[in-house]
Amino acid sequence: MFDTMTMTKVVGGLCGTFLVFLLGGWAAETIYVGGESHAEGEHQAYVIEVPESGVGGEAAPAEEEVPFDVAFAAADASAGEGVFRNCKSCHALADGQNGVGPSLHGVVGRPIDSIGDYAYSGALEQVADVWSEENLYHFLQDPQGWAPGTKMTYKGLANPEDRANLIAYLATNPG
Repeated sequence: MFDTMTMTKVVGGLCGTFLVFLLGGWAAETIYVGGESHAEGEHQAYVIEVPESGVGGEAAPAEEEVPFDVAFAAADASAGEGVFRNCKSCHALADGQNGVGPSLHGVVGRPIDSIGDYAYSGALEQVADVWSEENLYHFLQDPQGWAPGTKMTYKGLANPEDRANLIAYLATNPG
């Protein structure tokens, strides 16, 4: 069944396959990485020259933060419903229905960490007692910055109008 010639063919086939894979790896490395070897610390890349901006390297002025009163005075609850799409993946508006985050039913004016069957991180209790409109406004801007250690990993809403509209929408769902 197995004679010397059959065994020679099997070993030759395996060696030939191995050589094809080695040759393919070498060709791919040459094509995609480049055949030249670079000295240590030397990288193959393009350098984009950026001119100096201004005298003394001053940065552009930061965007002024809109005060809560000004933003909330022009809030539109119907526009906030569209902003709530960002929240739907983790929060529900139905009473007692928690998701990744706690239920937002009646959140405006509700004590912080008050949903009994939700495991809070404890970071929010150290910042405020009640979810007032102003506390929500600042929390929604930068959750990790306002309450370091909070479980909420959302980066926040940068637009003050969106934050005010969302709070106005949440206020239409009283507890």
